[in-house]
Amino acid sequence: MKRLIFLCFILVSISTQALTNDSIPDPDPNPVKSGIISGRVLDAKLREPLPYVNVIIKNSEGEIITGGITQDDGFFEIEKIELGTVQVSIQYIGYKTYSKTMELDRKNNKVDLGQIFLEENLESLNEVTVIAEVSTIQQKVDRKVINVGKDLAALGTASDLMTAVPSVSVDAQTGDITLRGNQNVRVMVDGKFTNIPTAQLLKQIPSTAIKSIELITNPSAKYNPEGMSGIINIVLHKNTQIGFNGSTQVGLSYMREPKFNSSINTNYRNGKINVYGNYSNSISKNRNYGNIAQIEQNSFQSLSMLDNNKSYVYKFGVDYYINDKNTISVFTNYNRYNGGSFINSDYIFRNNMSLNQYQTNDIDIDNNSRQYNFDYKLNFDKEGHNIELEVDYNNFDESRDTYNDLSGTTRPDYFEINNTNRNRTTINLDYVNPLSENSKLELGLQARLFENKNGYDSDARVRNQNGDYIPTHTDFDYTRDIYSAYVNFSKKFEKWTYQLGLRAENVNVDALANQEDLSSNDNLVIPFENNYFQLYPSVFLTYSPSDKNSYQLSYSRRVDRPGIWQVNPIPQWNTPLISDVGNQNLQPQFTNSIEVNYTRNLEKGTITGGVFYRLISDEINRAVLVDRADLNSNRIILTHENFGNTTAYGFELSSNYRPTKWWSLNASFDMYSRIQKGIAERLDPNIQNPTEADIQLETVSIDNLIWNFRVFNNFNASQKLTFTAFAMYRGKDTGLNFTMDPMYFVNLGARYSFLENNKATFSLNFNNVLNTQKISIESERPFLQTANFYPEFTTVSGTLSYRFGDGKYRAKSRKQRDDFIKDAQGGL
Repeated sequence: MKRLIFLCFILVSISTQALTNDSIPDPDPNPVKSGIISGRVLDAKLREPLPYVNVIIKNSEGEIITGGITQDDGFFEIEKIELGTVQVSIQYIGYKTYSKTMELDRKNNKVDLGQIFLEENLESLNEVTVIAEVSTIQQKVDRKVINVGKDLAALGTASDLMTAVPSVSVDAQTGDITLRGNQNVRVMVDGKFTNIPTAQLLKQIPSTAIKSIELITNPSAKYNPEGMSGIINIVLHKNTQIGFNGSTQVGLSYMREPKFNSSINTNYRNGKINVYGNYSNSISKNRNYGNIAQIEQNSFQSLSMLDNNKSYVYKFGVDYYINDKNTISVFTNYNRYNGGSFINSDYIFRNNMSLNQYQTNDIDIDNNSRQYNFDYKLNFDKEGHNIELEVDYNNFDESRDTYNDLSGTTRPDYFEINNTNRNRTTINLDYVNPLSENSKLELGLQARLFENKNGYDSDARVRNQNGDYIPTHTDFDYTRDIYSAYVNFSKKFEKWTYQLGLRAENVNVDALANQEDLSSNDNLVIPFENNYFQLYPSVFLTYSPSDKNSYQLSYSRRVDRPGIWQVNPIPQWNTPLISDVGNQNLQPQFTNSIEVNYTRNLEKGTITGGVFYRLISDEINRAVLVDRADLNSNRIILTHENFGNTTAYGFELSSNYRPTKWWSLNASFDMYSRIQKGIAERLDPNIQNPTEADIQLETVSIDNLIWNFRVFNNFNASQKLTFTAFAMYRGKDTGLNFTMDPMYFVNLGARYSFLENNKATFSLNFNNVLNTQKISIESERPFLQTANFYPEFTTVSGTLSYRFGDGKYRAKSRKQRDDFIKDAQGGL
């Protein structure tokens, strides 16, 4: 980016100089108006040329007037240099700067500096991966990029970092994320999907490993069209230094229970081979409290929850640069998770204490995820012309055992066993051809093969028609195969850029649920099929009248295919009041989305504003039903249904600004309105021995306006000591069944760098310093009730990180490295 800005400055300077000279007549028919400086830059030790070295020309006042970069053979020639005293500055990362002052006049207007030998700067060899002090926000053609600086990197995990990202919200209870108020968002890491649940994934990635967060709210036809609100891509740091390099980090936080995380990232590169290995872990206990009050029944449920989670991630990979045109990359990723929850629920009926229930849920979860990735890339002679084949395989296994201990009720204790096996294979073939300097053609084929198998056993959760609790077994098999092809064409003019794309997909879905009554050997088989073909167009139009202003208009069509948890008829979780089950007959919902964005480059920062509008058909949303298996229990069933068409629109504003040299801030404001439709069932609690005929069906439509404000401040007390302050306000959120009260909080932090070249950094953070953060909910359907939850919001955490290794640059590998790191898989 700096190089691009520098080159733009050079072009403007040259153009201005040319215009100035052309406007003044010269009596001399052949005047000498400018000079030329040339030379060749080499490594002082290896005696080999250095390509891509910055050559800067300054005037006598130290102002940059022009410049350029060296070619592959180290040669440079800078023309149209204004006459007078000039200074030549040759700068290259990892080398000492060369400077020379000279006089250009009409007689001596061509200067050849000959061979210039640059010496390595030993003090800066370790400072290769440059991380900005302050995070910045960029609006690109098809995405918004949050470049993670040292301020956000100190937050802890990816889940913590997401709270500071514009338009993104993190559910404090579940860890699930929403984008623009919608949970239909896909999360990728380095452009790849995984089978790991999103909440678990985000808690396993250290924030120090993250280079940037990409919000792709209107993805082009090149991307998978799933996710109504778009894609969040987490880009990790890639280490491409020669030699052995790495970093390590350890963190600890505490409120009611301790939480620990650590990581070590290593990389070795020499010649054609790049080998990397990474390890990280997250070990935490989380103690949460909550209560649910049903007003009409005069009942009260108190909850005490202790989560105990341990996760470990291992990654190993190799990049092999066969030659200038061929690259092969392979890596494997292994994730191991062991955890669970212990939940105490006291269900108190104040009007009839004999109905009181006491339930303990002991949940044990063990899952493993394995990923294997192969990538081959062939570069043709033309710059940017390539074809790439990628094969990615994911396997996910999970066992979830739950023992439910009940007292104060005639219902017996019972166990539940869930087993899951999930496989995903993705094959991509992508072709890119820059047809000219200003136009590009992209073509691609993709196959996504997904298979999920669930098994469920319980000895006494379900009742039969006689009211007896019986043992049951359920198998749920779900496969979804998607074959797609896409084409993208983009063209750039002086001030305009457009991109047109079209993606075609053929989808085949097969599902089969087999529910067995083990007491009578009765089976209920529920098959389901859904095959369809769809087209997904995308259009992007960008107008940049100047360096300070940029406008963008985009359109895309997207799809939200039901997730496994939304279609799985096996219960996801149970409490004395609620069970959550899927609906096997759910159909996909389709969204047409349009956006308009504006970016303004200020002298001390940037500001970006935008509006969006969505038209959604066959909307998938929550349905709240009465548990027909026991109408006297006041239990409800949470599930999903398809509803009619609906709309959503919103406004976003974000900025990064530096008021002074020691103070910088990132601020964002987003406001969106959505119309939600759903159904809910109501049952009058005053009816004695109700039947299904007493259940009232209610169709609900909610027009909800939600707004959020975030501001992240960074204060530099010195070159080594920095303070941070983050504040957030989330407005009232009214959903189909629940209304969540506003929430606000303030987090404070400090960061100190020490040791040689600031290799080590210690950060300290205090979250929710005002103790204002809690979750308060009201609901009218199917019963009038209120709920309050108090997770561990107020925490104190410390993180220590250290960088180590050679970090040496070698001239002989510079050209090769620049060619291959653009798209190769590198280590953290």
